Amino acid sequence: MADSDQGAAAAAPAAPAADPNAPEFSLQSVYLKDCSYEAPKGPRIEGQWNPQISLDLNTAAETLAPEVREIVLTISVTAKIGETTAFLVEVKQAGVFGVRNLGEDDYRRAVASIAPNVLFPYARAVVSQLVSLGGFPQMLLPPVNFDALYARSLAEAQQKALNS
Repeated sequence: MADSDQGAAAAAPAAPAADPNAPEFSLQSVYLKDCSYEAPKGPRIEGQWNPQISLDLNTAAETLAPEVREIVLTISVTAKIGETTAFLVEVKQAGVFGVRNLGEDDYRRAVASIAPNVLFPYARAVVSQLVSLGGFPQMLLPPVNFDALYARSLAEAQQKALNS
């Protein structure tokens, strides 16, 4: 029996060797880098709960090693009732990514679109949890199309270059 098992393994085709020059953008780890929550009056808000929500997104990258980048997605959410701030949440969700053999355009797209798409669900969960722990109704951030945001930023940069 053992001989037939070895024969079957020997007959299986060998896996092709990975191309060392192939582009790579791979997630190594995800972690919460920083967060803050402020609710000046706690959940005591006068009037009906119908806040104006302000959402700001930012992405930054830092080189940790020649082929390793830390990418941080910062999400700031402010809820106001009139001029009164109900709460302010800021979450910095980070990831370590392996980066190899990417051209400049592919690298910029990876940092501005692919990495935020990976990190956003984690940051969204932290924002929701902080708001709920603060005594406010559950808040789920809407999905964000980082591909469209990146495409828009490229179009704006091209338009600005043409106008200069």
